[in-house]
Amino acid sequence: MSSETPKVGIGIIVVNDKGEILIGKRKNSHAPYYSIPGGHMEIGETFTQCAAREMEEETGIIIRNPEVIAITNNLATFHESGKHYISVALLVTDFTGNAELKEPDKCEGWLWVNPKEVPTPQFDASEQSIQCYLNNTFCIND
Repeated sequence: MSSETPKVGIGIIVVNDKGEILIGKRKNSHAPYYSIPGGHMEIGETFTQCAAREMEEETGIIIRNPEVIAITNNLATFHESGKHYISVALLVTDFTGNAELKEPDKCEGWLWVNPKEVPTPQFDASEQSIQCYLNNTFCIND
């Protein structure tokens, strides 16, 4: 087991007027997984500050009033890659802008999809967060 401590990841479930969510096909260390937008929390950030920063950096979308809906302990990621993450998922329905590919080195593109029909394979933290959203309940996955 690694002597490092777990890292904190933030994931954002953005829901449009059609009930679709935004999904990206990731590159690099998260390839070939589909995932909701998100990234690493920086020192001194709140969950909502991180979510707003990551959304704008990755997609150009400006979010308002994100709400924490899930906390997941991503041990599958640890077993696959040796990296241990605690992920905080936020739900957003209030936003402006259109999804743009702002980091083409990290993502192949953004898609609006039915949350019940997300392409596979999915990044485990994203999959767990979407399931919490679909169940309409706050989740803590230990």
